[in-house]
Amino acid sequence: MSLPPPVRRVAREAWRGGRPGPGARSVPEETAVAFTYDRTAHAVMLATPADLEDFAVGFSLNEGIVSSPAEIRELEVLAHADGVELRMALANRPAEAFVARRRHLAGPTGCGLCGIESLEQALRAPTPVAGEWRATAADVMAALASLPAAQPLHRETGAVHAAGFWEPAQGLVAAREDVGRHNALDKLAGALARASRSAARGILVLTSRVSVEMVQKAAAMGAPIVVAISAPTALAVRTAEAAGLSLVAVARADGFEVFAHPARIAAGAAASVA
Repeated sequence: MSLPPPVRRVAREAWRGGRPGPGARSVPEETAVAFTYDRTAHAVMLATPADLEDFAVGFSLNEGIVSSPAEIRELEVLAHADGVELRMALANRPAEAFVARRRHLAGPTGCGLCGIESLEQALRAPTPVAGEWRATAADVMAALASLPAAQPLHRETGAVHAAGFWEPAQGLVAAREDVGRHNALDKLAGALARASRSAARGILVLTSRVSVEMVQKAAAMGAPIVVAISAPTALAVRTAEAAGLSLVAVARADGFEVFAHPARIAAGAAASVA
């Protein structure tokens, strides 16, 4: 059985000028993706069926199930009639996070905390972000401007999120897309880890709003700066402050706003911050 395509053409009736007409539109696929470790089910998320190896590795890292890709001894992507299984075998015994934080419920596309069983798990302390790497305002604007060209699924469908990683010397080095913003960030984390590339000296760029789960995942990746086009939640701001992560949001072509740890953003040309 083959994997479903990430995009499908569907029939639709379009109203233009007060009259309906037949036609078709490209829409992203949404597939149930199950994460299993040593044949034990851990989570089921709805996601775009693309870059699934990256998704498996990034989710495992960001959830604290493994600390490096090398701890995943085997990884298979298996298509089933009702979804996709990411079947992993671990080199070591499962981490406490695996036992304590099993997601018994299926996670919808927009959910990053489904199946959490206590307030303590949902509001767990973020991973501290080490290092004093800084960026200029021009770097922030360059990172923001680099992401649209790396969003082919969004250009085709207009219905997916993206997460990208930008470095001053390299530009945008990786980007991943998904119908779920958390999934896109997990996929990016996996892509960077599989390429043995650290997120410690660059900028994470997001097309979505910044919720607490996005900050937690960014901190787990060791990213010092997150830039998003939409606003953060109040809890996300508090979590970024606690993690030592610089949170930039409401980023547009004419400027941006810094909500946490502004000292990492140095003065530079090409940006105007009100």
